[in-house]
Amino acid sequence: MNTPAIRDSTILVTGGAGFIGSHLVDALAPRNEVRVLDNFTTGDRAHLPDDVTVVEGDVGDPIALQKAARGVDVIFHHAALVSVSQSVDEPRQSNRTNLEASLLVLEQARQEDARVVVASSAAVYGHPDELPVPETASTNPASPYGVQKLALDQYTRLYEELYGLETVALRYFNAYGPRQQGPYSGVISTFLEQARANEPITIEGDGQQSRDFVHVSDIVRANLRAATTDAVGEAYNVGTGQRTSIRELAETIRDATDSSSTIAHCEPRAGDIRHSGADTSKAARDLGFEARVGLESGIRSLVGDGRVALTGEEADAAPEPSRESESYS
Repeated sequence: MNTPAIRDSTILVTGGAGFIGSHLVDALAPRNEVRVLDNFTTGDRAHLPDDVTVVEGDVGDPIALQKAARGVDVIFHHAALVSVSQSVDEPRQSNRTNLEASLLVLEQARQEDARVVVASSAAVYGHPDELPVPETASTNPASPYGVQKLALDQYTRLYEELYGLETVALRYFNAYGPRQQGPYSGVISTFLEQARANEPITIEGDGQQSRDFVHVSDIVRANLRAATTDAVGEAYNVGTGQRTSIRELAETIRDATDSSSTIAHCEPRAGDIRHSGADTSKAARDLGFEARVGLESGIRSLVGDGRVALTGEEADAAPEPSRESESYS
């Protein structure tokens, strides 16, 4: 099933120069007027197409936000402080970025009558009490970051109920793909760096903990579907529905890079969630979304030319991708 196209719209992507945001901008820019609001703390201007309007500023600055959002039809809200560990060390700063600024986005969207698609997180579930995790599972976040994402998730849906604002919250599981960089870029980026240098691939704990790794191109497709669905005022898991152990991930990366790295273990990270995996049936039913990029294909794309091998019937219908080879159709 092809993703419904968004055409001839005015769109704001907060955090649009960042990892996920820049890929979303790539998908939207050819058919829409796209604006990016980013303070470039972690985002990179080189990731943006030339034909987008860039407002350099913080999402928590009402003046910058108003300038960027004036007259928009849709806001994709991806500006965030994404480090769980930093949220533990600096909970107030994290809260200002992840929650207080996000409320400004929702209020601005009310003024513009713009649909809002919000980047939420699997961190809202904390240590899940069932696997795979449905959207109806208990929410017991294990970090300030998770608490902030849960509050934003609930605010987002409440704005639809109270004010009739069209909103969708997308709960991302473990995202990976091109442009993921920086000190908090994720375990796949870390393992790839170690494997390429033939250094030990270091696993925190016994390696049996598992995660649901979802490629950024699939996350973009989920966002495009959320922008066109009639099923607003809801939260949806965005994952593959498949869990991979960290040990298996390390071995897959070592094989893909043809590395001579050994696999080493160190002390487990305090408070680390043991297992996480998405129940994706609600997103499949309401958004028509299913992940298309398998983990091995996604990793090999990072090692090679960036091309991802799609699965099933969707592979036959996929057009040639632009700029960086991911296909969002």
